[in-house]
Amino acid sequence: MTTPRFMVSAAHRSSGKTTVALGLAAAFAARGHAVQTFKKGPDYIDPMWLALASGRPCFNLDAHLMGEAALQSTFGEHAATAGLNLVEGNMGLYDGLSLDGSDSNAALARQLGLPVLLVLDARGMTRGAAPLILGYQAFGRDIRIGGVILNRVGSARHESKLRAVIEHYTDMPVLGAIRHDDRFAVTERHLGLVPATELAGAAQQVRSIAELVATQVDLDCVQSLAASASALPPRPAPVGSAATSAGRPLRIGIARDRAFGFYYADDLAALEAAGATLVSIDTLHDTRLPALDGLFIGGGFPEMHMAALEANAALRQALRAAITAGLPTYAECGGLMYLSRSLQWQGRVAQMVGALQADAVMHERPVGRGYVQLQETADFPWPRGAADPSELRAHEFHHSSLENLGPDLRFAYRVQRGHGIDGSRDGIVCGNLLGAYGHRHSAGDHWVPRFVAFVRRIAAERAAGTLPDASRGETQATAVPA
Repeated sequence: MTTPRFMVSAAHRSSGKTTVALGLAAAFAARGHAVQTFKKGPDYIDPMWLALASGRPCFNLDAHLMGEAALQSTFGEHAATAGLNLVEGNMGLYDGLSLDGSDSNAALARQLGLPVLLVLDARGMTRGAAPLILGYQAFGRDIRIGGVILNRVGSARHESKLRAVIEHYTDMPVLGAIRHDDRFAVTERHLGLVPATELAGAAQQVRSIAELVATQVDLDCVQSLAASASALPPRPAPVGSAATSAGRPLRIGIARDRAFGFYYADDLAALEAAGATLVSIDTLHDTRLPALDGLFIGGGFPEMHMAALEANAALRQALRAAITAGLPTYAECGGLMYLSRSLQWQGRVAQMVGALQADAVMHERPVGRGYVQLQETADFPWPRGAADPSELRAHEFHHSSLENLGPDLRFAYRVQRGHGIDGSRDGIVCGNLLGAYGHRHSAGDHWVPRFVAFVRRIAAERAAGTLPDASRGETQATAVPA
């Protein structure tokens, strides 16, 4: 039995492929299909939009972070539950960091047997579309480009010229032509698209894009392209640490709101599989901290909401009290900034949680960007099994730096590649808190079972009374005004 699937890619970045992918996912979901979306690479924001469009969590596919076996296993597991699978690429079809293209969208299409739907930005183009298509076909003869969608077409006359040229010079079917319309552009900022969680009208925007795509793309032909994919090979067995849910369920808080939302869907699933009940926390509006055994604050855009974060002094004080008293906490990037003393951006300074001896300062240009290589130090707080790597692959993308660091800080990582906190170190360890700029993916380095084991150990010590009295019950702290 085949698994219907295809990749939406483009000739180059900024061709509008994310908008096309959103429209296709939402249009097929509106037809009643169970649409499973995937995003190539480590991006957090596009998956938010794709999940909104499909009504199902979107999963990342990143061979560098996950490893090829975990990538294939992740895709096979989730693709098997859907009637149609859509993989959105990143950058252009053949683009990537490696000269041999081993990390390109084309390589992923080859690995997963994905027919490719190529999005062409048609602005200012007529006869030139033909050699571009012919070149893309010739460059990767083992990649099946099953059709093109002409995007940002100027007029009916422009469309007819493009179709005539492509039909005359190539054998490539045109599966759609989408007129240029600024109303359907998704707003961007310094890290890419604005997260769907920040826009009140995001769901309506996706519905509008779906209606546009449904009227200008031949959905039946796209569905036939997906159905033409060959059978998937058997899924590889999972590798590395296995999550365990032995013991009572643990309550792990997750900051999920307009300021914080950078989480991998399979990391959240792994937390639940390891025995965690995920408790959502709204850092902008909640004034009390619920009963928790642990806390995870992912990345996001705290700088865009710094005034509201500062105004919620009750939650900031409750968080500081709980973390100081020993609440096991993991914070990545934006979460790290939030737990610092203050956040400075565009001439404004806002007070943050103050659980870390550091101040976050935003800059116009990226401070750290791309994949990183980290080496755990002796100060890394979580337990490590024999199969767990001490050298980790992660990624970072931050415009902020930490300044005025306290003199007694310990660090969990040596940075072998990348920037981290100061170019050579990342991962501040303060009590039971680990805060780092590096984003980890549990499918590759299995951080989730290690963190849960750490949380469980601390919870057991509290229950046995072996921790100081001040640390017990602090996760139920009632906030007091600042």
